[in-house]
Amino acid sequence: MNLERELNKRSGSVCELSGDTENLKVYEVPKSPGSDLDSHILISQVCLEQIENLGKIDANHWRCLNDSMWSEVPAVQVMAWRMLNRLKSEGWPQDLLDMLYLDEDMLTWANATGEGDDQEDTIKHLDANGVTLQAGDSVVLIKDLDVKGANFTAKRGTAVRNISLVHDNAEHIEGRVNGQHIVILTKYVKKS
Repeated sequence: MNLERELNKRSGSVCELSGDTENLKVYEVPKSPGSDLDSHILISQVCLEQIENLGKIDANHWRCLNDSMWSEVPAVQVMAWRMLNRLKSEGWPQDLLDMLYLDEDMLTWANATGEGDDQEDTIKHLDANGVTLQAGDSVVLIKDLDVKGANFTAKRGTAVRNISLVHDNAEHIEGRVNGQHIVILTKYVKKS
């Protein structure tokens, strides 16, 4: 059995999450109970990049889950559930999660990566005012900062757009200032 051919046949040669038709890849859903056709989906390169890199997630791209979550393919349902859980802080994904039903076995599979766990144990990046920061946010510096190794000072009031979060340190974010990619302490920024 050629896995890619079978997935193309099952999906009609479209991404089983977004419906895209270009740059399709075979993707094995992590923590699958098996390794057969039912544990794989056909997805676009755009979806794959966003699944594997939390910093690249575009919430609007995933509005496609409104349709794909109703798939009869368990692997598609599991990935839809996982992505909706990653995005539930956006508001609209929570409404879809409330409608999505997974039987006990599929819910166990979906939870195997920890996507549905409460976020209380995860690292939260907070700005100087205690506002939660997310990847892609824009912030403003509230203090002049000497940038080590780059020989310049990032001035108070400088906007830093499209920040990324340092996932193992709640006090650090990354962004570009004066064309330099730098690490910034969250206590010196406020969300704009």
